[in-house]
Amino acid sequence: MLAIARTELIQIFRNRLVLVTSFIIPVAISVFFIYRHEVFAELATLGYIAAIVMFTVGAFGLYTSTVTTLASRRQNLFLKRLRSTAAGDAGILAGLVAPATIIALVQLTGILIAFGVVAGGPDNVFLLALAVLATVAMMIGLALATAGVTNSPEHAQVTTLPVSLGVIGVASWVGITGTENLELLKRLLPGGAATELMLNAWNGGVALTDSLLLLAPTLAWVVIAVSFARRMFRWEPRR
Repeated sequence: MLAIARTELIQIFRNRLVLVTSFIIPVAISVFFIYRHEVFAELATLGYIAAIVMFTVGAFGLYTSTVTTLASRRQNLFLKRLRSTAAGDAGILAGLVAPATIIALVQLTGILIAFGVVAGGPDNVFLLALAVLATVAMMIGLALATAGVTNSPEHAQVTTLPVSLGVIGVASWVGITGTENLELLKRLLPGGAATELMLNAWNGGVALTDSLLLLAPTLAWVVIAVSFARRMFRWEPRR
């Protein structure tokens, strides 16, 4: 797995398009939100900005990069060749996904620390870490599921849009309007519960046990996405 991850990391830094679209753009958007945090805080709360940053990196960085990578490696038969080695299926996928995951976590850590310094830190760092890790797990699961129906890197530009825009849209909806109305629907949508968890982590004012319950919908999406990926993922190009 480590050898695969090392090779994939090298490929990421050699591909300028992937670097720009999956890593530089999310950071640039996040910096904009931090720079204009006072304006957006008037619209909602600081927790909302933190949630948008989290999903911007998660959707346009980790999720899109992972789908594109898996589609590309399938198309050039790299996945097929890897299956002829001693590495198992789980190890292959973990090796391919690990670099983008680590980069996303480093990005989120740095950006959220900077945001905390500029605007004031979170109320509960433990809940913040849980929100980030649960969201990263969900985006990886959704990426594996999307890769199952993505035929090529070019096709990934289309197949990733619904989820990328959808989770950010849900995060904005929950972050701006709260969960006083349509609470169950907002929590069940992908990204809704994770956004509320981030709001609680940053803004405070909610009991820890109530916040921990918000992990359930997010982790449920991980299970659903992985189950879908197990049925739909292909190791060779579709004919």
